[in-house]
Amino acid sequence: MNITGQTWAIAMSILGAVFIFDFFNARRRPREVKPLEAALWTIFYIALALGFAIFLAQQVGAQASNEFLAGWLTEYSLSIDNLFIFIIIFGALKLPKEREQAALMAGIALALFFRAIFIGIGAFVIHKFVAVFFLFGTFLLYTAFHLGKGGGGDEDWHEGRVLGYFKKKGLSPFGLSIIALGITDVLFAVDSIPAIFGLTREAFIVFTANAFALLGLRQLYFLLGALASRLVYLSKGLAVILAFIGLKLILEAAHGVHWTQIGSVELPEIGTNFSLIFIVSVLAVTTVASVVKTRRSGD
Repeated sequence: MNITGQTWAIAMSILGAVFIFDFFNARRRPREVKPLEAALWTIFYIALALGFAIFLAQQVGAQASNEFLAGWLTEYSLSIDNLFIFIIIFGALKLPKEREQAALMAGIALALFFRAIFIGIGAFVIHKFVAVFFLFGTFLLYTAFHLGKGGGGDEDWHEGRVLGYFKKKGLSPFGLSIIALGITDVLFAVDSIPAIFGLTREAFIVFTANAFALLGLRQLYFLLGALASRLVYLSKGLAVILAFIGLKLILEAAHGVHWTQIGSVELPEIGTNFSLIFIVSVLAVTTVASVVKTRRSGD
């Protein structure tokens, strides 16, 4: 896959312009965003990501576009689950509603910074040691099992010693919120970065998929406040996706060390197109099942 310097420059220009616009918009209008406004902005950011996928298809090729879409969908879905914890954090720290936008922008900036570091490290390690996919895949299978049985939810968040220390020092709820988001961003990256490397080894695709997924989180946060109780099967769907990617990583590692069959059984190679179709299908089934469940429950 040939990613030119021009493609990098265009992508970074788009992402930089969107982040700056979002930052000044949040600073100029420090208030709680209404669900309708949040929904319209969320649609805009989704359309922006889809437009970038079309750009990649034209400039780089269909494989790059499909890898970006699969990675973006996975990261976006994981981000939705993570936003539920942000809601709990802001509530627990009693952050004023009008300061939530600024805290979210700071959290997004920290997430981009930390993930850029993790992506660089991950790309280097994978380039040198393809067998590390065995470790990544096993970790994702464990995470999927933990998530599927109900672990890793909102109820797992607690202040911890770091926040407790700064709280005793008299740090404001806004400052505490930024520290809490920074810590959780690092923890979330441990799950999300191995997951997307299971879909593509191209660092450009990994970073842009992460960036486009993160940039729309401020608006999505306020939308989820109204929808949190309706996405009842999201964690189950994410568990299935992570398990699938974990298995894909293990199979790639096996082929990387020339272990292509077990006895007479040939080990398959899972392609990008199949991965994209699988992820879209799981998310669609998860969404429909959640809607049906909440309607039957009278929510």
